[in-house]
Amino acid sequence: LQSNSCCGPGFAEENTSSEEQTMIKIAANSYLASLSLPDFCGCSPGWSSAFYGAECFDSEVHSYLKNLGKQKSSESQNIDAKKVELEQLLMMETKNYRKTIKFYQKLLQKERRNKGPETKSMLPKLRGQLQEMKSKVQFLELVKKYQMMYAEQWGVESYVLPTVIHNGKSDTMDMAPMDESSLLLYYNTEKHQCNNQNGVKVLQAGTPLGLMAYLYSRNAFLEGYVQQFLYTFRYFCTQQEFLQFLLDRISSTLSSASLDPSTSLTKICNRSFYILQAWIEDCYNVDFATNTDLLGTLKEFISSKVASLNGFGERLLSLLEDASARRSGSADQCSSVDRREEEREEGRKTLHSLCKKLSEDVSRKNFYWKLSKGMAQYQRERLHTGSAVLPKPCCSSFTEEPSVSFARVDEVGPFLLIECSAQQLCWQLTLLQQEVFNKCHPVHFLNSRALGVKDKCVAVPKAVSADTVSLKVCNLFLSKCIQDQYLLQLLKNADSVSTWVAAEIVTCHTAKRQVSLLSKFLLIAKCCYEQRNFATAMQILGGLENLIVRQLPAWKILPAKVAEIMEELKAVEVFLKSDSLCLMEGDRFKTLPTIPSAHVLAMHVQQLETGGFTMTNGAHKWTKLRNIAKVVSQVHAFQENPYTYAPDFKLQTYLRQRITRFKDADISTLAADNCANFHQIPAEKHSRKIQDTLRRMKATFQ
Repeated sequence: LQSNSCCGPGFAEENTSSEEQTMIKIAANSYLASLSLPDFCGCSPGWSSAFYGAECFDSEVHSYLKNLGKQKSSESQNIDAKKVELEQLLMMETKNYRKTIKFYQKLLQKERRNKGPETKSMLPKLRGQLQEMKSKVQFLELVKKYQMMYAEQWGVESYVLPTVIHNGKSDTMDMAPMDESSLLLYYNTEKHQCNNQNGVKVLQAGTPLGLMAYLYSRNAFLEGYVQQFLYTFRYFCTQQEFLQFLLDRISSTLSSASLDPSTSLTKICNRSFYILQAWIEDCYNVDFATNTDLLGTLKEFISSKVASLNGFGERLLSLLEDASARRSGSADQCSSVDRREEEREEGRKTLHSLCKKLSEDVSRKNFYWKLSKGMAQYQRERLHTGSAVLPKPCCSSFTEEPSVSFARVDEVGPFLLIECSAQQLCWQLTLLQQEVFNKCHPVHFLNSRALGVKDKCVAVPKAVSADTVSLKVCNLFLSKCIQDQYLLQLLKNADSVSTWVAAEIVTCHTAKRQVSLLSKFLLIAKCCYEQRNFATAMQILGGLENLIVRQLPAWKILPAKVAEIMEELKAVEVFLKSDSLCLMEGDRFKTLPTIPSAHVLAMHVQQLETGGFTMTNGAHKWTKLRNIAKVVSQVHAFQENPYTYAPDFKLQTYLRQRITRFKDADISTLAADNCANFHQIPAEKHSRKIQDTLRRMKATFQ
């Protein structure tokens, strides 16, 4: 191990040119001089920062941003001009891309109707143009994200990190001097892909204080450290300790901070505010919403010590109010700034849905685990029913009773499942699954052993509620760290779907109907995994692999091509378990919606959590924590690209009630009341056996 002694102040000079220093100084002075609410932008690095790390922003992004906002070659860079020009370019390119996508879809429809040979010749050229336009839009979005990271203006050099810790100490007279080597450990790499420099140091381990202090280092935002820290800090410090660390730095530097961005006090103060803002933006639901004491401490500090002296206080209070309003569903209470952010986010999601059609034709043919090639094509018709205008049921999960009742659901029984196409049922089950998946956070998948999650088909026992799960078993978080248990609800929903699938099959009173339902569920599962809804596909597989269901006589008369889907589903399950990042390979996850299996993802995280988190000297292994952050970051990546199917609330209500009805059912009890679940002996054969038995008994008495 090599400490930072080999990388002194000269390391910083190599990375930052004089022109960049001038830009930072101009931007910092103008930014602090007119600090108002509309000027603030979100500073949370996002999942891509945690996943790609330093490779998220390459030199091309840096060079492109460097040239933005220059009216003449001799003029200095202006941060406001960069923002305006970038927004205009992104809006124009996005608008053109949307128009081209719609034109491409019209040509595709003409080709399917065989209207003219010129259409076929235009499609390949247009598809190539679309790929170029899509790449340009994605590049501009990346530049925008890079440009929004104002927090990097306030990063300090590595040799200043001990000062960061020293400034937060109240008893500075008794504090022993410390150097960076006692806080952080590094290893050197030969070549860094982003800046092509030799001897780049990479963080390997650190003490809790050292890891918190490293948040203040230069490029900690851009290199992904901040986002990775926000995902994983609970392994070595509590939320209260982390908040107190930030508030101590603000308290000790707020009165002394000046407008000169070159002073360490100014950088430490402003960087503390940006770290706090990123924490609120990304982790409010898992840290502040579940801990009223933590939230109260932060609000009290901002109101009493910050709001009157610094514009950051007003912004942070606004962020807390908006986050609370979003959690409670009161969208009208959000500020105008957040509304604009949500509108831009909605526009970006719409763009993803438009380019989905372009990508899915190729992507759906690349699942190498497919075993059968002669499967019948599924119906592609959409649901055109009056139920589309019904109000959306208000349910926190699809196993709860909806507010809108579906009349005579018991009388309908499983008939609606048989009548609806596999495509229709796949769409609505996917939307129901997406509803509960979008409420989870990457942090929910950490420390799942302490919640009782095990490597079994049924992760959460039905007799044990989420509130009674003991945390004494293998708790990797600190004892005073409060953990949100939403993962248990997610796994319970998955278990309910599996039980529902098994119950619907064993309650069919004829073998013919059982074959129909088996075929329907297999087709639904196949459709789900082809649409990258792996959660529902694995839930259906769990129901079909129920011991009683697997022994049903209906499997013997199931069509061979349909029966092969069962092997495909098992192959998909093996694929999902093979690699924790298998769904993040390639670019399909960027354009196609994806819902992972919650239980499989939790098992992957548990595997990464195996082994010690600390080295022999007590330092925490940052390389281990970084890998965990990379795996759980895919949760936010998948939530960024939602499914856009047309909801059928009538069918969704029916599915909700059927799932709720059977979620706690005993499959063996249900199966015992149905003779179709047992192998029947033919009457003639049965009569012959009785006669033979009587004949043998008669012979014994003679």
